[in-house]
Amino acid sequence: MKRTSALLALLALLLVTALGAAATQAAPFDKGQGYNELSARQPVAHPGKVVVTEFFWYNCPHCNALEPELDAWARKLPPYVVLQRVPIAFTPQFVPQQKLYYTLRALGKDEALQGAIFQAIHQQHIVLNTPEQMATWLAAHGIARQTFLSTYNSFGVAMRARQASQMMKAYGIDGVPTLAVQGTYEVSGDLPQTPTDARILQAVDYLVARVHAQQAQAR
Repeated sequence: MKRTSALLALLALLLVTALGAAATQAAPFDKGQGYNELSARQPVAHPGKVVVTEFFWYNCPHCNALEPELDAWARKLPPYVVLQRVPIAFTPQFVPQQKLYYTLRALGKDEALQGAIFQAIHQQHIVLNTPEQMATWLAAHGIARQTFLSTYNSFGVAMRARQASQMMKAYGIDGVPTLAVQGTYEVSGDLPQTPTDARILQAVDYLVARVHAQQAQAR
């Protein structure tokens, strides 16, 4: 009996150790280390999907560094994941580039030109801070100057820029790039476990899988 009890105790210990190791492997990112939870959960669109939100600024060198990795990542997303981009405005000087993004969205050119804008600013050193500068650059990319300017100055674009600023404040964004998952979690390169672009996206993948599993259980 003593041998049997000892064997059972040993097996129980091995099982607990194995489960602990599996749990560690299944959760490679920790709260406060690889991601943070927002103080207040924010509403997201696209019911039944997992929404990933990128807060960015075209002039930000870190956003520029992340863009190629993020673009490649976005091209492989499963159908239940939605990526939305939100241009931020920490000061009024940021607003023209907010409106640039939403103008391109209104014209259906945002995805095609997102990477090219980063390259123009950071590799080619083209200044795109005013609507006139933007219109000149975009004319060389097939968008008529007047088409761009009339859309840029439209009520719809101004409204979306204001909504982006409200969203930035609601999420408490104080640096970019920051990626939020399902209005609940946020990931950035400032956290100890996510110092690189690859690790940022790995943390996002981990949180996406976690939210997706929770959604499946809730059905």
